[in-house]
Amino acid sequence: MGVSGVGEPKSLLADVDGAMCPARLVLEHVTSRWGVLILIALSERSYRFSELRRRVGRVSEKMLTQTLQTLERDGFVHRAAQPVIPPRVDYSLTTLGEEAARQVRELAQWTDRRVPEVERARARYDEARRERATDRSQ
Repeated sequence: MGVSGVGEPKSLLADVDGAMCPARLVLEHVTSRWGVLILIALSERSYRFSELRRRVGRVSEKMLTQTLQTLERDGFVHRAAQPVIPPRVDYSLTTLGEEAARQVRELAQWTDRRVPEVERARARYDEARRERATDRSQ
């Protein structure tokens, strides 16, 4: 997306505030609570459903199923059903999924590095709110 906007193709992000913007929908899928964690986990290796559920943690079967289906539909996740008994299904990232996972992992690593700064900001904010509340009550 260029600054001038003259003679350049319209970016999908130009309408990211539109509820049905394709870029917005993909962004919501990739950055959803479970989408982020699934992409990061699958960037390590392929997982069977139950393994992935344990790796991600605190996700219901229903939510994991829905998120995997969404990520598969968007082309990020590959589902490989093995014709064995008992049935075996492995989930892995596609090339597009690997790229998305790298981006998400980078954001997660940045977040991890910045947690102390965020915690300090929260403490300053909370203290300022307490002081304002005290001033109003006097």
